[in-house]
Amino acid sequence: MKNNSKFNEIKKKTFQTLKQYVPIVARVHGDHHPEFHEVRKVVDTIMGKTKEAGTNKPTLNEEFTKLRELTDNYKVPADVCESYEAVYRMLAEIDNAYHA
Repeated sequence: MKNNSKFNEIKKKTFQTLKQYVPIVARVHGDHHPEFHEVRKVVDTIMGKTKEAGTNKPTLNEEFTKLRELTDNYKVPADVCESYEAVYRMLAEIDNAYHA
C-alpha cells in the first residue's frame, strides 16, 4: 500500500470539521439536494473505515469512486451555502491525498 502520510495529514486537518458540517448541510440542503444524504452515508463509511484501520491506510477506493459519482467530481451546486462548498472542497482534498 502507498505511503499514507499525506492522507493522515489531511485527515487530521479535515475530519473534525466534516463531522460538524456534514449533518448540518444534510439537514439544511437535503430536501433540495437529496444526493447529499448519500454523500453523508459515504462520508460516515470513510470515517468508520479510517478509524478501524488505525495507523494503517484504509481501503477506500469504492467510497471515493462513489463520492465522485454522487458529487459530479465535487462540483458545488449554485444554490448552496459556504458550508456545503467547504464540505465538497474537503472531500476532494481527502480524495486527492488518499490517491497521492
